[in-house]
Amino acid sequence: MIVGVAVVPHPPLLVPELVAGAVAETEAVRRACVAAGKRLAALGRDWLAIAADSRFCGLTSADAVGTFRGYGVDKIVSLAEGNDVDDVEPGLPLPVLVAGWLREQAGAERVVVQTINPVDSVNDSRRVGERLARQDRPVGLLVLGDGSSRHPGPSGHPDERSVDYDRRVRDALASADLDALLGLDVELATELDVSGRAAWQALAGAAAGRSWRAELLYSDAPFGVGYHVACWEPA
Repeated sequence: MIVGVAVVPHPPLLVPELVAGAVAETEAVRRACVAAGKRLAALGRDWLAIAADSRFCGLTSADAVGTFRGYGVDKIVSLAEGNDVDDVEPGLPLPVLVAGWLREQAGAERVVVQTINPVDSVNDSRRVGERLARQDRPVGLLVLGDGSSRHPGPSGHPDERSVDYDRRVRDALASADLDALLGLDVELATELDVSGRAAWQALAGAAAGRSWRAELLYSDAPFGVGYHVACWEPA
């Protein structure tokens, strides 16, 4: 049973050690993500995470320990309390690393991460969420995904459609509108480089059949990429 939901982005800039010269500029989204994580941990310290990653589709167990070395700093993160931090897996996907980092910041006990293909169909993504919802224990659901990277900013490839797409995402997350999440266009998400679309549609599958109270904690595109942070609790 899912006891609550936290929706966060997963850029490396969330980790202060990776943005030593820009900690202040990244503080707002970091603070929102940690707040969402702490609210989820208050509902349940056993987490299940869902994210999309093109390099690895599968389950990463809570025994894993990873490093942000590939992003410039050898910052170690663990997916569970008490793991041997000397047993580091060097190639964990970025969403898995961020899930481990947020678990530590929020004080959760453990997180298992399911990564799916970012180009999965709506139905495939929804079915993953439905399967994840059939847990035989109470779990908090952590949903990781970025919005479009085509907003005006340092990316250098702006697309005016990105603003409307992320507005739709923002509104759906702010109101726990499952139909709106399932209605997000797959091809347009690919064109706009929206990494979170499949994970958000998996969330819609996981949350189906229940009523939710939603609160949006953050929604902006400060570096040309859309970031959304929201908390859902059972109504």
